[in-house]
Order: sequence, then structure tokens, then C-alpha cells
Amino acid sequence: MERLFIDTNVILDLLGEREPFYVAAAKIATLADIGQIRIVTSALSYANTFYILSKYYGKLTANDKIKRFKVLSITAELTDKVIDQALVSKFGDFEDALQYYSALTAKSHLIITRNVKDFKAAQIPVMTPNEYLKRRMNKT
Repeated sequence: MERLFIDTNVILDLLGEREPFYVAAAKIATLADIGQIRIVTSALSYANTFYILSKYYGKLTANDKIKRFKVLSITAELTDKVIDQALVSKFGDFEDALQYYSALTAKSHLIITRNVKDFKAAQIPVMTPNEYLKRRMNKT
């Protein structure tokens, strides 16, 4: 089964229902919900998502939204090895490097993000939600 690593910005699009990005993120979540794909994200994404959602919705609502998302996802480990790899990587942004190496550790097949340019050093495919959905439709 295809394992998609979902970057924080896409999780925020989904849980924050941010337009115009919500629909594509929701379609990916639905694919996970019906068992057609596996969603992977990092422990770091949960922390960042909670922090941002709690500012807009309050802590209780942010917690509830994350609990519902957690049912659909696998958490990639954020280990010493991931941190060490990120520290010596060619990524321009440390957080992106942490996400990337977390994705690799979790054996993700590709990364879904709205900031594809941030993952130029990636050696697995990186796509926006819309690009992924379009590719998926073309395969069927």
C-alpha cells in the first residue's frame, strides 16, 4: 500500500479547513480513511499543528482535531539518527530536513506538501496534494 508522508502545511489545510487547499487535503484523508493509502506524518508535525490550531481554535478544539487525524495516520519516529541526518543534510531549512528524514525512516513512498521547492534535495518524489490526486486519477 502506498505510504504518503504528509507535511505540516497539508495537515493544517485539512484540520484548519483552509481554502482553497482544504478540498485536496480532504480527498487524501478520505483515501486513507477507506484504506486505499497510508498517511504518515512526523511527531514534529503534531506539535506544530497543535500550536497553530490552538491559536485559532483554542486548545480543546485543536486537541480534538488532532485526535481525529491521528486515527488516519502513522507517526514517523523522530530519532537521534533523523536529527543527525538533518543536521548534515543539504536542506536549507532544518525543519524540512527533519520532515524528510522522518519520511525516509517511516519508509514513505512520497512526500505531500504545498512547498515542493523546500524539498529539492529529496530523493523520493515530492508533490502537492493536487499533483498527487491528478497522478492517481491518471493511473486508474
